[in-house]
Amino acid sequence: MPPLVTTMLFPNDLPDASVSHFHGWLLSAEADALLQALQESVPWEVHRIRMFGRWVNSPRLSCWMGDAEAHYRYSGADFAPHPWAPAVQELSERLQQACAAPFNSVLINRYRSGSDSMGWHSDDEPELGQRPVIASLSLGASRRFVLRRRDDHSAKCGFELAHGDLLVMAGDTQRFYQHALPKTARPVGERINLTFRWISGQRADGCPADR
Repeated sequence: MPPLVTTMLFPNDLPDASVSHFHGWLLSAEADALLQALQESVPWEVHRIRMFGRWVNSPRLSCWMGDAEAHYRYSGADFAPHPWAPAVQELSERLQQACAAPFNSVLINRYRSGSDSMGWHSDDEPELGQRPVIASLSLGASRRFVLRRRDDHSAKCGFELAHGDLLVMAGDTQRFYQHALPKTARPVGERINLTFRWISGQRADGCPADR
């Protein structure tokens, strides 16, 4: 599916980042149907993560989904994937073609209101490789997504991610930048976000990797 509008960050905006924003990558009717299907069928969980030396509940609902080998360790916790839902696997195949990159897993987050959020972090776990491609699809209410440089927090850029929007982070973005979805006091509806990625342990051709 061709993007309707593309915003590309160039080096003078955020040096060393490669970020593309595709407005309306999914048309409204298809995005509506996918949002409803995910709300009704995904096995939502409250993930426990380790922050500042203690275990806390993540401020959102989540589901880790993908190939059986795509185990993931994040913030001190190990996650085994749920099997692909048919609609999500089909979406993964379309995104692999659109991004020219393999994906074997997806983290699905459900932000129930403006008080649900994601703090500053980078997707730089060893399982993701040195220059991961992260494809992030937004459904539901618009929320502001922000990036900042690790060594200079004043170097920031933000995106308003709307229903059906696709954001792709690639290259050295995770090495040099952090990203977040801040809380908001304004009244907002529910948002679901799917972030597709490749977890090592399998080669890109789907065969088991050498260990």
